[in-house]
Amino acid sequence: MIKNSTITLTVKDLDKSISFYESLGMNTKQRWGDHYAELSAPGILIGLHPASEKNLVGNSGNASIGFTTDNFEEVKTLLNSLFIKTTYRDEEGGSFLHFNDPDGSSLYFIKPKY
Repeated sequence: MIKNSTITLTVKDLDKSISFYESLGMNTKQRWGDHYAELSAPGILIGLHPASEKNLVGNSGNASIGFTTDNFEEVKTLLNSLFIKTTYRDEEGGSFLHFNDPDGSSLYFIKPKY
């Protein structure tokens, strides 16, 4: 039985990556020196997305992590204040802001339409 889930990303600079994810509102749960760190956010879903060249433009292609939000404007303001380049997309399922972490891992915020 699954109790918890962890998505592990390989990063180039642990301190820089921790700082990046904390700036998005995540909390460092545990850290083991320069070997490993766990960051948490309320709930997490693992989604499957077909790979295509379009989906992989500008990122590592290894994983995509999505965060659901009810306040899209607040998220846009936060990402802009952090000088994080975003790509907006709107489709049947919701509005998306796609962006990358310092290592090119694909992340997005979604405001669902369901």
